[in-house]
Amino acid sequence: MYVRALIVVLAILNAGVALWWGLRPSPVPPVPPSAASGVASLQLLAAPRPAAVPAPTTASLPAAVPATGPAPAAATPPVAAPLAAEAATQVARASDPRCLSFGPYPSREGAEATRTVAGPLLSQARVREAGAEASSFRVMLMAVGDRQQAQAAVARIKAAGIGDYYVISQGDRNDVALGQYRSREGAERRQSELAAKGINAEVLPSGGTGPSRWWLDARTLADDAALRALRAPGQRSRDCAALR
Repeated sequence: MYVRALIVVLAILNAGVALWWGLRPSPVPPVPPSAASGVASLQLLAAPRPAAVPAPTTASLPAAVPATGPAPAAATPPVAAPLAAEAATQVARASDPRCLSFGPYPSREGAEATRTVAGPLLSQARVREAGAEASSFRVMLMAVGDRQQAQAAVARIKAAGIGDYYVISQGDRNDVALGQYRSREGAERRQSELAAKGINAEVLPSGGTGPSRWWLDARTLADDAALRALRAPGQRSRDCAALR
């Protein structure tokens, strides 16, 4: 019974909804705000079409300029700064002087001949004597004469303000020793000091057991090829401070 009543109620409700849907008024379209306020609405006009451009005739075109020659090459990039700095360093290294000793020569004349042939290739060139296994070098006034002449030489030495000397007598021969040094350079410095005071002494190797050998010491900027052309017996590096 209850089910029948429920079915009747649902049928009545469906019929009422269908009747309301069929009798409802048509929807009114919305009024634009500009029309409601009395202001004319804007309308989008079509964009004007561009005027046609007449096609150029052959007579109006400029004459084409024919290309002459190849296209310009791309610019060469500049040399990088580090590479340029390295090249400058190499040039500076090539121009640095070096000091060498040429020899040994069996005679002083051979060393002098090399110095003459070298000419401007060598600067501060000097011939140096080295005794075979020499342990020291002496600065000497050799063969000053008899005893009386030796005394006169000593008087000159004293007058020059030199007190380090002694006379070596061998019969009628008299020599005056003015110092003994362990290196040739030290003996030559002493020789130069004496020469400035008017005393012309010699440097002699002492303690050697063989003949003297001669070397040519010099400063140079020449390359190895130019130095080989001198045909020296040998070549070795030398401290440049010894040539000052």
